[in-house]
Order: sequence, then structure tokens, then C-alpha cells
Amino acid sequence: MTRSYVRQLSTILLDAVTDKDPLVQEQVCSALCALGESQPPEALSACEEHLRQNEKLAPPYRTMVLRAMETVVRSHISELDKATARAVILLAFSEMTKVKDLVCDWQQAASDVLVAVGMRFVSSVMEELLHGLQPGVLPHYFVVRTLANLSVSNVFGTVPFLTSILGTMLPMLAAAKHDTMRGVFCYALQHFSESTLEYLANLDQAPDPTVRKDAFASDISNAYDILFHQWLPSREAKLRLAVVEALGPMSHLLPSEKLEEQLPKLLPGILTLYKKHAETCHVSKSLGQILEAAVSVGSRTLEVQLDSLMAALHTQICVPVESASPLVLNNQKEVLRCFTELATCSPDRLLAFLLPKLDSGSERTRVGSLQVLRHIINSAAAQMEVKKPFILSSMKPPLLDTNSKVKRAVVQVISAMAHHGYLEQPGGEAMIQYLVQQCALPPEAEPQKPGPEGEELPADSVRAVSVRTLYLVSTTVDRMSDVLWPHLLQFLTPVRYTGALTPLCRSLVHLARKRQEAGPGALLIKYDRHVTLPSPYAIATRLLAVSSNPYLGDGRGVASLGLLNVLHRDIHPLLGQRWATTIPLLLEYLDEHTEETLSQKEWEEKLLVFLRDTLAVVSDNTWVCQLSLEICKQLPCYNGTPQEKNFLYKCMGTTLGAASSKDVVRKHLQELLESARYQEEAECEGLACCFGICAMSHLDDTLVQLENFVRSDVFRKSIGIFNIFKDHSENEVEKVKGTLILCYGHVAARAPRELVLARAESDILRNIFQCFSTKVLGIKVETKDPALKLCLVQSLCMVCQAICSSAQASSFHFSRKAEVVAQMMEFIKAEPPDSLRSPIRKKAMLACTFLVSLEPALDEQERTDMIHSCLHGVMAVLPEPEGEDGSQESLYPDTMHALEDLLTSLLRRDMTPQGLQTMVEHLSPWIKSPRGHERVRALGVSACLLQSFLEHLHVSALVPFHNLGLLIGLFSPRCVDLWPATRQEAVSCVYSLLYLQLGYEGFSRDYRDAVAERLLTLRDGLVHPDPAILFHTCHSIAQIIAKRLPPDQLISLLLTLFESLGDPDKNCSRAATVIINCLLKERGSLLLEKVPEIVSVLRSKLQETPEEHVLRAAQHSVCLLAAQHCEAVVSSLLGSPLPYDSHTCALWRALASEPDLPTQVLGLLLQKMTRDVPFKESRAFLLSSSPDRVATLLPLTATCALSEVMSVPASATAVLELYPQLFVALLLRVSCTLGVQLPRSLQAKERRATGSGLASRTLEPCSSAVGALQLALVRGGSEEVVQRVELERGWESLRTSVGHEEGVARLASAMAKFAGPRLPLVMKGLVSTQSSVYEIQRVTSTAFLAELLSSNVVNDLMLLESLLDNLVARQKDTCASVRRLALRGLANVASGSPNKVRARGPQLLTAMIGGLDDRDDPQSLVALEAMAGLVKLLDLVEPGDLRPVLLHVAIRIRPYFDSEKMEFRSASIRLFGHLNKACHGDCEDVFVEQVVGGLAPLLLHLRDPQATVASACKFALRMCGPNLECEELTAAFQKHLHEGRGLHFGEFLNTTCKHLMRHFPDLLGRLVSTSLFYFKSCWEDVRAAAPMLTGFLVLHVEPELPPQVDLEHLTAALQLLLKDPAPAVRMKAAETLGRLVKFA
Repeated sequence: MTRSYVRQLSTILLDAVTDKDPLVQEQVCSALCALGESQPPEALSACEEHLRQNEKLAPPYRTMVLRAMETVVRSHISELDKATARAVILLAFSEMTKVKDLVCDWQQAASDVLVAVGMRFVSSVMEELLHGLQPGVLPHYFVVRTLANLSVSNVFGTVPFLTSILGTMLPMLAAAKHDTMRGVFCYALQHFSESTLEYLANLDQAPDPTVRKDAFASDISNAYDILFHQWLPSREAKLRLAVVEALGPMSHLLPSEKLEEQLPKLLPGILTLYKKHAETCHVSKSLGQILEAAVSVGSRTLEVQLDSLMAALHTQICVPVESASPLVLNNQKEVLRCFTELATCSPDRLLAFLLPKLDSGSERTRVGSLQVLRHIINSAAAQMEVKKPFILSSMKPPLLDTNSKVKRAVVQVISAMAHHGYLEQPGGEAMIQYLVQQCALPPEAEPQKPGPEGEELPADSVRAVSVRTLYLVSTTVDRMSDVLWPHLLQFLTPVRYTGALTPLCRSLVHLARKRQEAGPGALLIKYDRHVTLPSPYAIATRLLAVSSNPYLGDGRGVASLGLLNVLHRDIHPLLGQRWATTIPLLLEYLDEHTEETLSQKEWEEKLLVFLRDTLAVVSDNTWVCQLSLEICKQLPCYNGTPQEKNFLYKCMGTTLGAASSKDVVRKHLQELLESARYQEEAECEGLACCFGICAMSHLDDTLVQLENFVRSDVFRKSIGIFNIFKDHSENEVEKVKGTLILCYGHVAARAPRELVLARAESDILRNIFQCFSTKVLGIKVETKDPALKLCLVQSLCMVCQAICSSAQASSFHFSRKAEVVAQMMEFIKAEPPDSLRSPIRKKAMLACTFLVSLEPALDEQERTDMIHSCLHGVMAVLPEPEGEDGSQESLYPDTMHALEDLLTSLLRRDMTPQGLQTMVEHLSPWIKSPRGHERVRALGVSACLLQSFLEHLHVSALVPFHNLGLLIGLFSPRCVDLWPATRQEAVSCVYSLLYLQLGYEGFSRDYRDAVAERLLTLRDGLVHPDPAILFHTCHSIAQIIAKRLPPDQLISLLLTLFESLGDPDKNCSRAATVIINCLLKERGSLLLEKVPEIVSVLRSKLQETPEEHVLRAAQHSVCLLAAQHCEAVVSSLLGSPLPYDSHTCALWRALASEPDLPTQVLGLLLQKMTRDVPFKESRAFLLSSSPDRVATLLPLTATCALSEVMSVPASATAVLELYPQLFVALLLRVSCTLGVQLPRSLQAKERRATGSGLASRTLEPCSSAVGALQLALVRGGSEEVVQRVELERGWESLRTSVGHEEGVARLASAMAKFAGPRLPLVMKGLVSTQSSVYEIQRVTSTAFLAELLSSNVVNDLMLLESLLDNLVARQKDTCASVRRLALRGLANVASGSPNKVRARGPQLLTAMIGGLDDRDDPQSLVALEAMAGLVKLLDLVEPGDLRPVLLHVAIRIRPYFDSEKMEFRSASIRLFGHLNKACHGDCEDVFVEQVVGGLAPLLLHLRDPQATVASACKFALRMCGPNLECEELTAAFQKHLHEGRGLHFGEFLNTTCKHLMRHFPDLLGRLVSTSLFYFKSCWEDVRAAAPMLTGFLVLHVEPELPPQVDLEHLTAALQLLLKDPAPAVRMKAAETLGRLVKFA
């Protein structure tokens, strides 16, 4: 039985090997291997029989069977008996040699089987193979290949046979004519040689330790002769490679005499192959083996071959390496291995050949030579030890090479040299210098010289490799410490090494710290031994200068400061303690910032403070003078880096400021003036800063030196009469003048304030103007150079600021004030009026701001001219363009701030209402400008002026603010300007004006008026672009103005606002209207005498401005007519054509705004809406199947009117009064308009109105009804209902036929939660419609009432009983939807009033079972509802009421488990779970049978394509567990079947089947037979899960149990599944077949 069944299973699986799907084929092979795991001999026998009986089986399928057999043999080689092994050997040998032609996959698979069996039965395999190796007859290709592979896999078992094998095989070599056979013989000789060498290398473990190398020498020698002399010259490339691969290991077995004899022929023969083969890796490997053999025997003839060897190998190493080609990489490794052998035997010859090539003209040659040199330095260190000087001297040419690849190779050689002591030799310094030079290369633009074939550069740049190498050599090679220190210090100061500063500093820091650890307290630099090193002053200057740009060069600021900190004792002995505190703070500051966030100005200031602090600590004039001398010396080195040179100038000024020697200060200042490059802007700025900083301590010396320079020949040479007319010389002269002017400005700004006043006019300003203007032939000539102008303005600004900040500024009389002001105005007027490209305006206005406060005061005309010029110079400038850089972008706001400061300073000179009005009059044209940017600037300036006026207001007597109305009338309409900034500034102006009025009324400055303070809140809301919000805010502002405006100012304000009605800006015109109406309403009683005048003005303005907002304001009182004639007005408005135009809508809404009208209007509209039929039926076409429903006009019109009326918040009281009637009528209106169309006459109008945007609300009948219902709820205080339904998307559902019931349910739920007290009257109204002739109305009312039962509110309102009775009665309704909804309502009692379920239990269960048995519903939707209802009720009914119907329900729902509809599967399975849950602990045997019967379907439906069904199965299985009374199974269900968690189905099914078979082994037959039913399931995943379930059950069943399964039926079913169209099903069937071996 056992053997026959295993064979039967194997036969079935073997027949399935021909499946077309590769994954199925793989699974079939796995199943065969599984059979082999259980019964290896039987499985192998079946495979052997299958292959023998199916001779026509295609080779690919035979290959798969053989692969399976190989797997079984390798896994169970120890379990095979000799007979089985013999049969497998014979089969494999037969398969391998069946055809003479090569079918590689098939024959290789058979060969692998033989090799696998040979791991244990080597003699039997060898016996069979030797049968195929008969003397005089060429063997099969794979016989030879198998012997070769067997020799490698079982060395100790095969080598003893090799002598006889070689004896038989060698005579055949001459007979082999085909290259294929020759190739396999080479393959065999290669592997035979390799296995022999391994055997000889491990003789201590070998079974026959007497085996010697000599035993193979003769055979290998003979084979060598044939391979080398006859086969190697072949034209076939593959054969030549095979020969070469064989010759490598064979050379180790050749007699030493024979090898010595053959080397002169062998080596040239191998080398010629380099020219014949593109892929030379195998050639190089073989050559390396031959060289190794030759060196091992001490060959003398090798010397003769060295030149050709080195030339050929060098050519190979120079082949460009492609990163994607492993063969080329491997070839280079093998070639380098060959060079190692040559270096071992003849280092002198190798170096004599290699080193001259370092100066070759070819890039590849140089790079290849350097690679070899690096390799032999590392791999042949002993032989190269005495050659170090020679190698170092030969490196000079590569050091001059500019090619990037060569540079990279040189750096790698230097790295190797460092590790082996080369750099300690004479000439090592050049290597270090070269390494530093490469570190200094710019990272973004290294010099490159591409190869001749456009090869790509190495992935790592030369600089990156050099930086990494320098750091590694400094930190990891201990012997390099004395070489690099202090030698690396000399690379710090030369500018050409700037790019290497960061790696240099890092390496030096590491080296210095090592020396500090070795000898703490000692100086690190011995200047007496190293005179070429830079001085402490040079090091300090250099590191400080480069730290000014700290993030360049990979963060050289941190590195430089770190090195400074380490060298503190060598810089000066007193600096250690102070720098230990200050430098870490600087480093911390850098760490807190990035290159983008660092403020360059702040950072430079910190460095200057650090320098100043350092100078103070040293306090040695000699040291300070030496440092200044070094700074002066280094300044020219920074001509290429303007920013760093600028900073170095500042350092120079700081250092000179600390110097006590006046001669030194004057000398250096003179040198700086004479050597400065005045064409460079940054240098000029730095020079000026230097003089300014120096003036802090040496003002007189600085001024003297500047004046001496102006008088000197150096300066006069450039300004002669003839040079003035030459453009180039003129430009240079202007640059010098501009710099000198800047110097004076910085001197004034930095010098002590008490010293500046005395020198301001006599020395500083006089020289500034002297430099600015030049006299030619007695005529004053002024420059047109903008840069010089800017220098003048900037310096004047600094001088004026310095004067004003002095304590004696109030007594200072500036005699040249008018001249300076006039000059500034000329500069401003000369600027282009529409663009802002330079800071001349800003600087000029800042200078004027300071000048205004100085005596003498400006006259009226000068003030007017100044204001006019500045406003025209700034206001008209176009807005800043997008994409400007940072400095240009900040120029715009800075210029505006300068203007504000200037006007504020002018206003403070006349702090009266008239002075304020004069200033505002200047701004008025700009406030009313048609250009928005001009308005916003003007309003901003106005707000600034008013705020300043308010802050500095001092009222000594109560005086009227006589122009308040005029000013408010100018600013207030701008609160709705198109520009948000303008709106806010206008409110700020009004705010300030109101407080000014309070100030004039006597209130203190800190008084805060609650009404006026509201303006601030309103101002913040003006950023919103919504016009409605803007005008509402405007009205609020008008109310505030009305409350605080003095009566005498009212008429002037109104007259000013009337003028604003004609404003071109429509928004401002509307704002004037709003403010006028508000003022008339709030303060009209005060205007009795002025009414005629006001009305006259209003009428004229309405005629002039027929705008809608003006007309709407005039029509306000007309709407009051409805208070007297409500019904007539309503009837008239209902006669208006649909869709309503904007005027009609406004009138409807106006009606709701009047008191006492909304209730009457709503009542009349309800009557109109419900009096007529909701729709009429008509057939659009004679042959149409169903009539179309068309809405009747009057109810539609009334619905739209209701929406308009209820849209007004004032209608809320009326809606509350009519809440139940409105709600019921509109809900039923919604139901009656589902699918109802507009009359044809209105359809076109609706389209036109929608396209043009005229209609405020849709005319679509259902949507309009829904909108009206929403408004009724909102106005009735049920806004939360609307929001909840909207959140649940219920309104969208409500207006569609498909989702109407769901929408009604959402509405009812929200009403129950948020509008409970309204429900009794609403319910009463809906119950009265249960007898409606419209079926849809009955459905809607039933759906609403059913959903109410899900809330406890009906119980609280004592509505439960009547509702239940009503719904029970609805069970007899003719409409299935009504019956279904009634069942839903009855089930909802479980969630709404669970405590009432027990009392009504029998009635509710009867209703549900009646629904299960409903025969009048062809779609079974009532039954589906009944199942869902039972799920809700089961946990709450009395067990006694449930027990009689339990079995009936279980049987009734079982057919739905496999329903085609997902909803039925999900509901029935979930109900089955609840049935199990309901009888936990009290489960009758008859119900347990139902549980057992449902177990397999539930497990399989876990793979249901619908997630809801799978989720229901998880729940049902969790509930079934306790009723099966198996703790392990229950625990497994609870562990794996969590809701919302992914399920590993295979793992879960495996665990479940294990517990089932352990505790319920008798269920095997029943479960398997049930799963067989699902073998024909229509769902692929379920169909695949069924054999999977069967397989796991079989896997875990105890083998000793009596069989419960009809194996023949099961096997046949699985065999049929192997033909299923789905590959996944076929895979699981094959897997299960493999497990059926359990029954064998």
C-alpha cells in the first residue's frame, strides 16, 4: 500500500511537470522533493520509472525531474541503499548520454545527479563513468565533464582514480578533433590538476598519504605537450581560453626540468593570447600560476623572459577600468599578482622597466605604472626596502603632471609610501608638498585632461582623495608624526594653498595635540631649528583672516580657530587662559548657524572683538607693532578675495588702535593710502573702516594723515587739468575721492563724540566737499559719478548722525546746513522718478532728517520744497520687482522708512492742527492716486505722521480740533481700498485722529477709549478680501466715528463724504455710502436744519452715480410696504418669473428683515407649496416605457421663496414658531421631487442663469427643496443637525434616489441627537402621512421613524410604544421597501432602548423570522434586513425566547454563506457568529453540529475576495471557538483573527489544522469532504484555499489513526485541480499532493 500510493502521488505530480506556468512547475518539483523527504527511495524510483516510460518527454521537463532527484539525493545521500543508488546512477548516466548532441541543461542536470550520488557512492559512479571512458573511443562530452566536477566535489574519493583515468584519457587527446571535446578535456585536466594540488596540500587528511606529485608528472607532461603544442594555436577562442585555464594549475605538476625547459616557449605562447582575446582575465590568472610555479622552483630562464613579460603585463594594467566590468577588474588584480611574483624574483629589473614609464607621454601608461608601483610598494615591501631613494627620485616627473587621473594615482602612491617609511627619506618633503597642493585644488573646477576616448574621470575627485589621504596619514601612521610636524605649518600662509587650509588645520591640530600629550607645557614650534616656518604673527594674521568667511572650504573657520587655540602658547605665552574661553564661544556660534543664517556683519564684529581682546591681553606695543606690520605685509595677498581683504583692513584698524606708537600709526596709515586699490569697492570700504576704527584711539593722527594725503603728490598727480578730460583717469580720480570721502565719514562716525563737533566743519566737512568738487581754471566742477555721489551722501549721513548724537548738539550752529540740504535735494531730483536702483535717495533723506533738527531752522519755502521733492522722489517709484537679491529688496522698505523719518522730523517743528493739515495736504494727491502702490505708501506715511503727532501732542489749553471732519472724511473711505495694506493704514489714521480729538478734549495720553479701541480689532480683519466682510467692517467703523465725532464736525464730514461718492475707486464710493447711511441713522436727529441740503446732495449723487450699491441704499425704505400688505406683496412676488433675479431676491430677503412680517410670509408660502400636486406625469415620447415627472410651478416657486426668506437670520423667530409644519412639509417635498424635472419652459432659463451667474439658488426641484429644508433647520436653531448631516454627506444622499433612505436616516439620527424636543410634533406630522397615496412619501416617513428608534430619545419622550405599534403595522404594507424599513426600525430598538427588548422579545423575533421567510421579495432584501436585525437583537432577548428559534435561524441562513452577493455572505456569516456568541456555555449538541458544519466554509471564506466577508469570518470563528471546547483552538482564533490586523493565512490555517487534528481527529473526513465542495468555487482565492486546508489537515493528522478520507476521491479531485486555469490553484494542489504522503 505504502509504496504504491507514494508512487501514485509521484506519478500525478510527474504528469504535472509539463505545466506552462514556471511557478507551478517549481511547486510541483517542491512537492516531489517533499515526497522524497518522506520516502527517498520510492520517490527516486518513481522519477526513474517516469523518465524511462516517457521517452518522448521534452528535455526541459526531464531537466526539472532530474533537478528534483538531485535535491533528494543531496539531502538524503546517507539514507540511500546501494540498489537505489545504482538505479539512479544508471538512469542519470543514461539521461546524460542518451543523445550525442549537447543539450546542456538536461545533460548538466543528469551530470549533477551523478556528482551528488558520487559524494557517497563514488566507486559506483566511477565505475559507470569509466564504462563510458573506453580506450580508443572518444567519450561523451558530459562523461568527461562529470569526471572533472566529481574530482573537485570529492577530492579524496576521486584522486586515487586519476592515474588510471589519465592513462585512459590521454591517448584520446590526439583523437579529439572537435573543439568542443578538446575544450572539455582541458576543463577536466584543469580540475584534475586543482583537485590533485588540493589532495597533496592536505595529505595529513588524505586516505592514501603515499600519493606523490611525481605520480602525475608523466601524464601531465604528456597532456601539456598536446595542449600547448597542438591545441593552443587553435583558431577557436574558447578552446584557447580552456587550454590556458588548464595550463595554469598543470604547471605546478610538471617536472621542474620540464617546466624550466618549456618556459621559454610557454610564456611567449601565453603572452600572445593577450592580443587575441578581449577578455584576458583567464590568461592573466593562468600566467600568474605559471609564474608562481616558476618562482617556486627557482627558474633561471625566467630572467630571459622578463622584458617581454613586463611589457605585456604593463600593457594590460594600462587598460582603462570600467566600473561595470568585473572581468576587467579581476584581470587587473591577476596582473598585479603577476607583478608581485616578478618583484619577488627580480626587483631591480622590474624597477628599471617601470620607473622610466612614469615620464611617458601616455596618460594610461603613467596611471598604470603608478598603480603597479603602489602595488609592489605594499606587496613586496622587503624587496623594495633598499630601493626607496631610487623610487623617490623617480617620482619627480609624475609630480608635474596636470592630468587628474595621474594625480589621483600619484596620491595613492604617496599614501602607500607613507605607510612604508618612504616619506622619511630625502625627497619625501616634495611628496608632502604635492599632497597639500592637491588638497588646495578648487573642488568645483579641478584641472582635467580627458583621455583620448573621452573616458570618465574617477568617481572621487583628486581633491577629495588627497584630503582623505592627508588626514589618514596624519592620524593613523605614527611614523609620519615627526615628518609632518612642523613641516605642514609652512603651507598655512601662502595664498596658493588656501584651498587646503581646512585639511591642513585639522591635521595640524591632531599632530599638535599628540605633541602636547607627549610633552605638556612645552612650545610646539622650535623656531631656532626651523627658520623657514611662518612667524607667530603671520600664523595669527592668516588664520584670523580666513576665519572671516568661516563656511568656505569645508568649514575652514572652525578648523582655523581650532588651530589657533592649539597654538596659543606659540602665538603668545599670555593667551592660553583667555583663548580657552573666547575661542570655544566663537566655535559655538558657528555651530548654531549655517552659511545661510550667519550674519556676516555680526561674525566679523565678533572676530574684531576677539582681536581687540587679544591685543589687550598681550598689552605689548612691540608685539602689536609686529602684528600690524605682518597684516600690512599680507594685505596684497588677498587681492583675489575682496571680502577677506576688507576684513583684514578692519583688523589693521583694530591693531593700530591698540598701538601706542604714533609714528607707527601714521606710517602704516600712509602706506595704506598709497597702496590701496581704489578701483575695488570692497577694498575702499575696508580702508574707510580701517581709518574709522583707528580714529577711535588716534583721531588727530588719522585726520592729519588724510589731509596730508590730499595735499601729497601721490594724490595731485591724478587730478591735473589735462587728466580730467580722460575717461579712464577721471574714473580713477573719482574712486580715490570717493574713498577719501568715505574715510572722513567713518572717522566721524567712530571717533569720540566729544571730539567730533570741534572738527566737523573745519576739518571733516571742508575736506569732504573739497574732495567732491574740483575747480578747473577757477570754475567749480561737480561730478556726475553716482558712486561718488553715494559716497558723499553716506559720509554726510554719518557726519550728521555723529553731530546729532553728541551731547552738545542743541547748541551747535551748522552754518553750511542750507548748502548741504540743497545738495541733497539736487541728488534726489537727479534720480530716475520711476525706479530705485541705488540708495542715494535713502541716504540723502537720512542726512536731511538729522539736518532738520540742527540750527538754523529751515524757512517755509525750504520745507515745502524738501517735502515736495522727497514725495515725488519716492512715491512714484514702481513697486519692487520679483526676484531681486536681498540688498536690492531691502532698499525699497528702507527708503520708505527714511521718508517717514524725514517727514516726522519736519512735523515735530510745527505740532499744531494746521501743521498736521499742511502735511496731509501734501500727501492728499498721493492718497487719492489711481495707482495702488502710491496710495498704500501715502496712507502708510500718513499713519506714521499721525501716530508721531499723537505721541508728541501737548495741549496746554482746551482748543478745538477744527479740521477733524475734513481729515476723517479723507481717510475713512479708504478702509475698503482694493489693497489690504491701504485699508489697514486708513483705519490706523482714523484711530489716531479720534485719539487726537480726545487729547484736544483734555483726556490724558494714556487714556484708552473702549469705542475707539474697537478699531484695532476691525483693522486686523481688513486683510480678508471678501467685500461683504469689508463693508460690514466699514459700517462698524462708521458707527465708531458717529459715536465719537463732535457735533460741529458732522456736516463737514458728510460734505467730504458726499464728494467721495464720485470716487473712481468703486470700493471707496461704496464705503462713503455705508458711512453716510450709518451717520444719518445714528446722528440724524442732529441734522434737522441740514436735511434739505443733505437730501439734495444725495439725489444729485444718485443721478451722477447710478451704481447698484447706491440704488440699493435708496430703495431701503420701499420694502416697508409689505408691513401693511403682506399677502398682496407675497402673491405679487410669487408671480415673478423664475429664476428670481437679484432685485427680487433682495426684496424677499428684505421682507424677512422687517419686524412682525416673517411669520405671515412663511405661513402663506407653506400654503402655496402644499396646496397643489407636487408633480405631473407626462410622456416625452409616445413610445417611452414610463412617464416623466414634471414639477408643478406654484410649489416650486413657493419653495424658492421660502429659501430666500429663511436665508435671512431675522426669520429665526418665525421659523421656530412654524418648525414642525416646515420640517414635515419640506421633507416630504424632498421625497416627492426625487427624479422630478423642471418644466421645459424653465429648463432653458435655468441653464442660462447658471451660465451667467444670475441665479442665487438652483431651480432643480429636489435640490431647492433640500436647500430650503437646511435653511429651515438652521433658522429653527438646529444648525448642529445641518452640520452633522453635512459631515456625514447625508444631504448629497438625500437628493438621490439611490441614497435617499440613507440620507433620511442620517437626518433622523441628527434630529434625535440635537433636536429631541421637536420630535413629538414632527413625528405626529409624519405618522399622518403613512396613508399617503405617494409610495415614496410612505418610504421616507417610515425611514425617518425607523431611524428614530435607534436613539433613546423616543423612550425619554414616551414615543416608543406608539412607534413600535406603527412599525409593526407597517409589516403589512404592499411596498417591500416599507416592510424592510419597518424591520430596520424594530431592530433599532436594540441600540436605542435595549432595556425594552426583553419585554418585546417574542414580538421582535417573530417579526424578524417573518422577514427571513418573506416570499414576496424576489431580491431577498427583506431577509437581508432581518439578518442584520437579528444580529442587533440576539444579545438582548431572553435565552428562553431565543432557544426555540436558534436552530431554525441557523439552518435558514446557511445557504447564504456561499451567496454570489457579498452583502448576503457577510450578513449571514456575521449572524452565525452572533448565534454562537448567544449560546456560549449553553450550547446544545444539535447546534454544535451546525458549528462543526460551518467551520470549513468559515475558514475558506477568510480568503473571500471581499474584505467585509473576510472580516465577518474572523468574527464568526472567534465566536465559534468556545463552543468547540478547545482552549488551544480558541486561543489561536483570538490571536490571529483580530479586526483590522493583517492575517497571514497560511500560518493561521496551519495552526488551526494542527489543533483540530490534535483534539478532533474524527473530524478529518468531514472537513476534507466539505473542502472538496469548494474545489469548484467560483472565487480563485477560495478555490486555492480549499486544497490548502486539506493539505494542512493531512499534514497534522496522526498517521496511526484509521483512515477517514477517501484517498482515491481526494487524489482524483486534486489531480483535477492540477488542470485549473488559475496558476495559484494548481500550485496549492501540487503542494497538497506532496503532503498526502502522510497516508502512505
